[in-house]
Amino acid sequence: MSAPVVVHHPSSMGGRAVTIDGQIAGLALDDGDLVEILRGAGFYDAEYLLDNPNWIEWRGGRAHRYEPA
Repeated sequence: MSAPVVVHHPSSMGGRAVTIDGQIAGLALDDGDLVEILRGAGFYDAEYLLDNPNWIEWRGGRAHRYEPA
């Protein structure tokens, strides 16, 4: 089973696209943005999921890093 949330590689302008179940959910510029995107999608305990690989997969870069690629 793959994680329902994917935080994609950092863009050339900074920030990371976030998809939930394959659908674009937003662009996170930091962990606070990511938490808000997740809460908006119904993940009310989002701050506790950021390092849980069952829920979130960080692709193409270190977790919690949003600097331009």
